[in-house]
Amino acid sequence: MEKLDINRSCWFKAAVLSAKDGILSITSLAIGVAAASMTREPVLLASVAGLTAGALSMAAGEYVFVSSQSDIETEDLKKENEALNCMPDEKLKKLTRIFIQKGINTELAKQVAVELTSHETFDTQVTDELEIEEIPQPNPLMAAFAAAVSFMVGGLLPLLVVILAPIKEMVLYQYSCAILFLIISGVLAAKIARSNIFKVVCRLCVWSTFVMGISALVGYVLGN
Repeated sequence: MEKLDINRSCWFKAAVLSAKDGILSITSLAIGVAAASMTREPVLLASVAGLTAGALSMAAGEYVFVSSQSDIETEDLKKENEALNCMPDEKLKKLTRIFIQKGINTELAKQVAVELTSHETFDTQVTDELEIEEIPQPNPLMAAFAAAVSFMVGGLLPLLVVILAPIKEMVLYQYSCAILFLIISGVLAAKIARSNIFKVVCRLCVWSTFVMGISALVGYVLGN
């Protein structure tokens, strides 16, 4: 149950972060185009295109990351298995030192190492030596799907603002709504990470304001 809770927490944290990226990315894009245009169509077109491209990019990035992480761990396990077969004495001494460093007395550390270097307990000893988390790794396709959906959920919020807000005050509406959305996501992320909510929200708002401000400046300069 504890492993399941940790795994769910990791998934939820990743979802919140992806949604936050969707909010900031699409808002910044909409603000940049709105600062350069007096009509709604270019802002709407850019936002929809950005939402599509961003979701696909997040999916591809998450798929590559999870696949690479899985490949690395698989390769490490393969190397440890080969080393255990070719150099059992060296592996036994190495594992014994690891347990001694963890505070186990020498004799007991040797006994534990002997037990764990048997092939029946290979996975356990490799987990201790490589410090691989015993949390099930997400499926690359599922991780990619989750990242894309989370980004789209976050990006749909500023897209709704593009559709509903007056075009003349689009930049102001986008910024105000984005800060509200980001505060909510920041609070959720801080609670998951057990961080200081005020510091997390402040950092998020400051940097997001900077990013959106630069986007508005670029749009204004290029549009005039």
